[in-house]
Amino acid sequence: MIGQRGGRADVATVVYGVAEERGAGMIAAMRRRSVLILSALALLVLAYPLAAFVGSLLPSNANWSPPPTGVTLYIESNGLHTGIIMPKVAAGVDWRSTFPARDLRDPRYAAYDHVSVGWGERDFYLQTPTWADLRPGVILAAAIGSNRTLVHVDHLPAPKPGGDVRQVVVRPAEYRRLAAFIQASLVPDGTRQPGYLGNDAFYQARGRYDAFHTCNDWIGDALRFAGVRVGRWTPFPGSVLRWFPRHD
Repeated sequence: MIGQRGGRADVATVVYGVAEERGAGMIAAMRRRSVLILSALALLVLAYPLAAFVGSLLPSNANWSPPPTGVTLYIESNGLHTGIIMPKVAAGVDWRSTFPARDLRDPRYAAYDHVSVGWGERDFYLQTPTWADLRPGVILAAAIGSNRTLVHVDHLPAPKPGGDVRQVVVRPAEYRRLAAFIQASLVPDGTRQPGYLGNDAFYQARGRYDAFHTCNDWIGDALRFAGVRVGRWTPFPGSVLRWFPRHD
């Protein structure tokens, strides 16, 4: 009996020892996995802005040059989003029926002769009317990716010289291609709603937003489609603005 009890005790000791070793091994494996994941995330955080910088320097439509006369466009930025400011009527393009006065809180702003157009993730747009409303959760959700996107349109006059607004002159055919790109980004008969103030509105859009295809890269896509020289990847405002002179 004593031998049996001793044998059982020895077996139990071995079993517990094996379990402890396995547990320690699992913990060590989890730690190694966590270190690898954190290292990969750190590398991604460091690599993303570097890749964005390089991508913004590599030109698409490298042989393009602005014509001496044509349709004058402006690129604006609020530090987070960029937008293209366009005349409402030019080169056979008329935005008045696409973005009518009835979509505004104050239809009187439709008397302005220009519109600023941008694109972005729906919740990001609607939940951040000001910088004070910006929340990490909204940023993270947009960066992960969303198919719910909007086109944001402001009715405004042509910008005055000065500030950080950039200017670009395009040929009529290039402007029509730009307009076609914007029209294709809108959902036909999609939802529309008033914007933050009296002069802007949101329109249901097509396209997927994520960390690699941002609101600013959409602006770059529009300019690239038109044939204008701009960076191959433009995820940040500066990625777009660097290509065009200031409106002085």
